[in-house]
Amino acid sequence: MACVSDQKVEEGGSSPVNSNARTGRTPTTETGALSGSTAPAGLWDVTSWLYQLDGYPGGRLDAVTESPHRLAVIDLARDAGNGYFTRAEIDRVRRSGKWLLAYLEIGAIERYRPEYQAVANRGLVLNRWLEWPDEYFVRYWDPAWWHLVVQPRIDRAIRAGFDGVYLDTPVAYEEIDIRLLPGWSRRALARRMVGLITRISEYAKAAQPGFQVFPQNSPELSEYPGYSTAIDGIGIEELFFRASGTKTDLPCTAPWCAENLAAVRELRDAGKLVLAVDYADQPENVRTACRRYREERFVGYVTVPALDRIRPRCEGG
Repeated sequence: MACVSDQKVEEGGSSPVNSNARTGRTPTTETGALSGSTAPAGLWDVTSWLYQLDGYPGGRLDAVTESPHRLAVIDLARDAGNGYFTRAEIDRVRRSGKWLLAYLEIGAIERYRPEYQAVANRGLVLNRWLEWPDEYFVRYWDPAWWHLVVQPRIDRAIRAGFDGVYLDTPVAYEEIDIRLLPGWSRRALARRMVGLITRISEYAKAAQPGFQVFPQNSPELSEYPGYSTAIDGIGIEELFFRASGTKTDLPCTAPWCAENLAAVRELRDAGKLVLAVDYADQPENVRTACRRYREERFVGYVTVPALDRIRPRCEGG
């Protein structure tokens, strides 16, 4: 990734708020597990995962609960709006022995999210993400983004009983139209993204010891101080098979595929759990992806780009 010269800006704003001032704090057990429900086994016992952001039958989590996967990433809300999953619903899934991570976007926002209008009114919206017509990148370093979106979503995930968060769109630092930010550089944006991820980790773990933080993609951010310490693992898409629109099963042969693979190997070797997801439907390609996960010691999942259904786990997962 080519970067222009660094911008000299004050980094600031990366320290967590005083978690002792929060209301509605969830009590913990001595191990940091959420009280009131049975904690899943250790994170490193996880051998399979699922990733579903839409299409919950009847708006319920029964299929997630009954699936054989050991970890699930789901949206905070059954309708991507205000229909938030309740503590009782999350506890029921966790009693099945699963880890549950709440999906949050930290570098962009969709127009259908309940916070969108407030974010737009504060001038935080930047360019549209061409691949996702209803989604816009944001000024994720602005304090208003933290207070309007990020902190409330973390608080909601903790109150609902999730084991952690799955943070999408760190890639915003690469995708924001730099012309909208005169004097900025990609490296300055990368540092601000790392600052946000670090702040999320510090805030959430102070509020809920043992809370897990998994960013998705952009593993090259591990080059920046503080990133690797802040995260417990990483989600990574399309290491072996990618999608273009609704078309799947495209072998990942671009240079960035190898770069991402090398970067997540380093994170794996540093003790971070790698949750890999590829988009394939042809049985041979599914088997190939699953074999590669085993070889690389990743926890893998092969699904469709819509993320609206539960696919079988890899054999042996």
